[in-house]
Amino acid sequence: MSSPPCIALIAHDLKKDDMADFARQHREVLEKFSIVATGTTGGRVQDACPGLAVTRLKSGPLGGDQQIGAMIATGAVSMLIFFIDPLSALPHDVDVKALTRLATVYDIPMALNRATAERLVDFHR
Repeated sequence: MSSPPCIALIAHDLKKDDMADFARQHREVLEKFSIVATGTTGGRVQDACPGLAVTRLKSGPLGGDQQIGAMIATGAVSMLIFFIDPLSALPHDVDVKALTRLATVYDIPMALNRATAERLVDFHR
């Protein structure tokens, strides 16, 4: 039996509540995946869905975004749900660009907003 595909969850700034709500709403689909998340996002998802197994990496600004990027490059992550906060200051801009570039280069499904994320998880129902 093969291991489940791995999905990465990241939410910047004011999108963390949205990610927690998304996880709560789609818990039964997310249970089919191995889940990795940046530190704070992973904590918020675990609080919203206590039974969901989430591997928490470093906080995004402290290297978690790069950890997920490396996992995409090595084939360990097969889908990225990345709720960016387009109205926040630009410090996250380099992280957004790096992750979207890697997801594009390695041709994995990627959602940058809730509407697209819901379409991706609906595909796995």
